[in-house]
Formats: sequence, structure tokens, C-alpha cells
Amino acid sequence: MTLEEVVGASVTDKKMKIVGSALESLLVAAQTRDCLTVGVYESAKLMNVDPDSVVLCVLATDEEDADDIALQIHFTLLQAFCCDNDIDIVRVSGLRRLGQLLDDEAGDANGNGKEPRDLHCILVTNPPVEPLQCQALSDISSFCVEQRCQNQWVPALELRAR
Repeated sequence: MTLEEVVGASVTDKKMKIVGSALESLLVAAQTRDCLTVGVYESAKLMNVDPDSVVLCVLATDEEDADDIALQIHFTLLQAFCCDNDIDIVRVSGLRRLGQLLDDEAGDANGNGKEPRDLHCILVTNPPVEPLQCQALSDISSFCVEQRCQNQWVPALELRAR
């Protein structure tokens, strides 16, 4: 490994951590503002009705999802739709971390767990009234543009459970 590769790898790792943190912040902020659509089917419905409101599509998988052909077909269709409508896309691994961020594993006061949501696709929407403006959204958008310039049309991030 050359010095350039080592330095480049550390810069890339650092950038990935920054963008991963920005994504986590964005998802939490969007959820508190009710600007998230969660689930493959729900996301497809929203994009069919109001694609202009969508600013980011997060496609999440883990290793056990790699052989799920139906999910991969859905992802391909969602990615094509996002590309046609200039919607930024990010693929992430770490469904458990997404569940933690979105409080998807919590139960009620009696200890009864909620039905877990389909976290494989999450859309961040930007309502026309009081639009979502935060540094995290700008950081992720810049990252997506930067990756597209390097012919990486769907950048991938890893979210680690804490």
C-alpha cells in the first residue's frame, strides 16, 4: 500500500464518519418534524404522488438482505425513479442502528413492543411550508454530488449500532 492510498483511505474513512453522523442527525431531525416516510411500499406511494417533496432516499440493507431478490428489485426501481427525479440516494448498512435512531424497537409503558417498521427505505421530505433546513441535509447533498462526480451514483455508508 502506498502513502497516497493510506492517506486517501484515512480521509475517506473520516469523511464517511462525518457523513454518517450527518445522516443520523438528519433522520432524527426529520422524524421530529414529521418529514420521514418509512417503508418500501409507503415510499413508492409517496414518490408516485409527490416526488418533488422528496429530498433524500435512504436504502438500507444488512448482509442477510443480500439474497432477497424482491427487495433488490424494489431498490432498483426506487433508484431509477430517484435518478429520474434528481433525488439524492444513499445506501446504508445498519438496520439495527436505524431502528435505534428512529426509536423503532421501543415498547409502550406496559413493556409491549411495537410492530417493527420496514426500515429498508426511508424518504426525507421537505415540506413547502417551513422547509427543513439544516447543515446535515447540506452535508449529505454535497456528499451525494461529490460521489456522482466520481461515478458513484448510489454511495454507501455504514451505520454502527451503539
